[in-house]
Formats: sequence, C-alpha cells, structure tokens
Amino acid sequence: MADRHGGEPVGVQHGIMMFPTDYAIDPATLAKEVEDRGFDSLWFPEHSHIPVSRQSPYPGGGDLPRMYVHTYDPFVALSFAAAATTTLKVATGICLLIQRDPIHTAKEVASLDRLSGGRFLFGIGGGWNREEMADHGTDPKTRMRRLGEQVTAMKALWTQEEASYDGEFVRFETSWAWPKPVTSPHPPVIVGGMGPTVEDRILEFGDEWLPQRVGPDNLEEFIERAEKLQQRAADAGRGRIPMSLFGAETTQAALDGYHRAGLDRAIYGVSSADRDTVLKELDALAPLVQQH
Repeated sequence: MADRHGGEPVGVQHGIMMFPTDYAIDPATLAKEVEDRGFDSLWFPEHSHIPVSRQSPYPGGGDLPRMYVHTYDPFVALSFAAAATTTLKVATGICLLIQRDPIHTAKEVASLDRLSGGRFLFGIGGGWNREEMADHGTDPKTRMRRLGEQVTAMKALWTQEEASYDGEFVRFETSWAWPKPVTSPHPPVIVGGMGPTVEDRILEFGDEWLPQRVGPDNLEEFIERAEKLQQRAADAGRGRIPMSLFGAETTQAALDGYHRAGLDRAIYGVSSADRDTVLKELDALAPLVQQH
C-alpha cells in the first residue's frame, strides 16, 4: 500500500495546475506531457457551475475568466490523466467539497486512488462563490463547519469496515462502503486557503497545507506563519505538516524563498488553451525541475 507523504522535505517537488476545459488540451494528453517533463503532480480545480448573477467578486479581480464556466468535473478529468501516466500524482486543487455529497465523493476518492495505484492527492477548500454554494444548499456562513464534518465522515468511510456518522450536516447509519483507498490510511487531505483560521482546520481534520499567493513580498510573513503551524502540530503530538504552494512564482528570489520556507512542492499554473500553447508553457517551466 502507498504511504501518505510526510516527514522532512527532501527538496521541492514541482507540480502543474490547469483548469481542464472543453476547449483546452485534453486531460490525458496534458498529463502525459507533464509527466514526461519531470513534474511530480497535476492539479485540477473545480466549479460545478457559475450563476449568471455574478454577485460574488472574482478573487483575482476584474472579469471572471472564461475557463471557470467550462471546467470538466475534476474526478472524471483526473481519471483520464491517471490512465495516461504511470508515476504522475493526480490532484484536486481544489475540490469544492462543501458543494458535494460526502458519501459519493468518498467513493470517488477511493476509486481514483485505487485505480491510479495510490497516486491521488485530495486538495479541498471552502470556495468563494456564494451563489454557487447556495445552489447546492450550502450556507456560506456555516461552510467551514460543514467541511470539517464532511472530511471526518469520509475518513470513517475510508478506514472503517462499518462506518456511521451523526453530525449537524452529515448523517448516515452504519454502512459498508468499498472500495477502500490503497493509500494508507487514505489519500492526504490537503487543506487550501490563506484565511486566518486555516491552520485550525489543518490541525482539526487535514493532513497537509495548500497555501497560495506567496511571493517575495510576503515570504517572511508566510515563513513565520508556517513555523507557527509546525510548532502547533508538534505541540499536538503530530509530525511535520507538508506544504504545497498553489500558484507559485518562478523568479529566482521566489524559488530561493520557497526553499527557505521548507515547502515540499511548488505548483505552477498554465493556460487553459490549445495543445501548442500549453506545451510551450510547460517547456518554459521544465528547467525548474532540474534546477531545484
């Protein structure tokens, strides 16, 4: 069985993130090209739909990019990616678990982990589009409590022969649920976010941290925050918390800073575009794999 990642970092790994869409390079071709260039992981985000009202502002500022409206289901797309590769880790970055049924999602995670030979990384988060959440019956004000219950319930389904859960948001009677993940005890639950309470969620129900928007301008603040997280983990009797940075920068100053911060993985974004465009972007990023 595959073991969950942990322990001291052995050097920064490098991953790729792309919104997989119906007009971009297909997931299987992308995954093979990513693996061939030495990247360790491929990350797909999720949006079920985008309400036209567009009341929630786009976190990146300005108009919402087209790719948000055309995104494939991440588990379907990652299945194609896993089938086309042999060593590449496939990851949700992030799965909007608060908009999903946890029983079905637990089965999708376990299925993809087994069929990929233990290569799945489960990145999750609370999301930002309140109208999208509302259409799924999720109250934005309670979404973080919901997230914690969903992860806890899913872990029970993954690890127990007969699992049950009775919470505020998740309830199911004693049940059998197979397949179980091949990764022991389950794929890492990688908690995304940079909010003031993300460390609490990591320590409560997460295994790793997926921070974002870290560059030379806020690197020292991030290093201090990461050190506090690791100290809290140690005080709680836990091992070191692995960290993968979403939206990593590529300047030498940023890369050197990531090493100082003790990051395990830097994840770079590429365009949701045609094959030729994306391959040029991958070729430009590929030297980073050899340099670090």
